Amino acid sequence: MTIHKEGRSIVAIAFFILLIINALVYFLISRNIIVTWTLGIPSVLIFLFVVRFFRKPTRPLITDDNTIYAPADGTVLVIEETEEPEYFKDKRIQISVFMSVWNIHINWYPLKGIIKYFKYHPGEFLMARVPKSSTLNERTSVVIEDEKKRQILVRQIAGIVARRIISYAKETKSVEQNSELGFIRFGSRVDVFLPLDADIKVKLGDKTKGTQTIIATLK
Repeated sequence: MTIHKEGRSIVAIAFFILLIINALVYFLISRNIIVTWTLGIPSVLIFLFVVRFFRKPTRPLITDDNTIYAPADGTVLVIEETEEPEYFKDKRIQISVFMSVWNIHINWYPLKGIIKYFKYHPGEFLMARVPKSSTLNERTSVVIEDEKKRQILVRQIAGIVARRIISYAKETKSVEQNSELGFIRFGSRVDVFLPLDADIKVKLGDKTKGTQTIIATLK
């Protein structure tokens, strides 16, 4: 299993902290087998959780100019027509994917094109499931325009646990479909704003697999 570059230092730090704690308890406090196992088993589980969280999957590269793929692993939380006030300033179809702590937290570009707009917004850390987190929480907004001049907006949103959004987006950058957009540490969500005539392929509650699940097609 591969560890994502954003998690390698955290995995290493977690390993050494847990190792030091267990060594100190064993050599300075008690060498009792019950104490050793009582501390050791939770330490191993914590370390495995950290490793699992930062895992990087190997997935087949699928591309299609008219297809919008899921930008994240998770659960479809929102499908609705809404006003997008930041960039488009008109009505769009919003699809939101919620990522729990058990999901892979890499985010991917759902469309090939040029980044026309990028902005980081500092903000709060409300639960990512709450609708107002889309406009109040710490977040990034990325607008991608394809060769047919079709535009979509992808928004990374921090959650109540997530405290760092990492984005590789830069304005004028050319990006490939299903290449990495960034990473959000711990529970969070990704919103995608699509044209009103997009054909939605998912429903509320569906599980998505980033780069693999088709969430919509464009006309």
